[in-house]
Amino acid sequence: MLVEICAYSLTSCLTAQQAGAGRIELCGGLPEGGTTPSAGLIQLARKQVDIPLYVMIRPRGGDFLYSDHELDVMKADIQMAKSLGANGLVLGLLNADGTVDEERTSHLIELASPLPVTFHRAFDMTRDPLDALEAVIRTGAERILTSGQQPTAEQGIDVLRQLTQQAARRIEIMAGAGVNASNAARLIEAGVDALHLSGGQKEDSLMRYRQPSVSMASAIPGEYDHIEANTEKIRAVIQITALQNNSPVT
Repeated sequence: MLVEICAYSLTSCLTAQQAGAGRIELCGGLPEGGTTPSAGLIQLARKQVDIPLYVMIRPRGGDFLYSDHELDVMKADIQMAKSLGANGLVLGLLNADGTVDEERTSHLIELASPLPVTFHRAFDMTRDPLDALEAVIRTGAERILTSGQQPTAEQGIDVLRQLTQQAARRIEIMAGAGVNASNAARLIEAGVDALHLSGGQKEDSLMRYRQPSVSMASAIPGEYDHIEANTEKIRAVIQITALQNNSPVT
């Protein structure tokens, strides 16, 4: 049972590794739910982190229906991430009718080769999760990150169970969104192959002077809040996965 940490900074990458995570999903754009990180962040994370590093390929926040220009940006970002030493990529594209865009997703997965690809939570925005599962399998992705089409994976546990049963090991099902030490055991029992979490906590900015009249933040967290991975939160989930597998925690 692998635990993947979604990290938005070099600090969180290092925390995830120290806490015992098995893989990192590296993202930028926390308020948008994860976008392609900068080249500098990818480069430094690759140099300082030994565990597998999967890079998010998402040109903007919002929906997953992309224009041709946005598709070109994704292609360029895939090449960049490969050149900087990514171990895998994370992406997902949908059609306007809420189905998986198999053609263009398959094309990006071919471009990513030989790196494996995770189909991200665009999956949770599809109109039929069981049909979407088969579509993602056809694209050649190695896993799906999903909350079972609910706000949290715990709420979507029935769909997660259905997905793992229908997948029948043809593709990995990784549960994400709201995963923590209080629900990890239930998600493991549902049959998922991996757990995905940020393990984050809010940290206050070190700025002493705070401009009262202007804010550069368009969304929560504000500019004087930082979200970083927390060692104790990550280790608590890893401890549970180890207990489920009857293996020691290092």
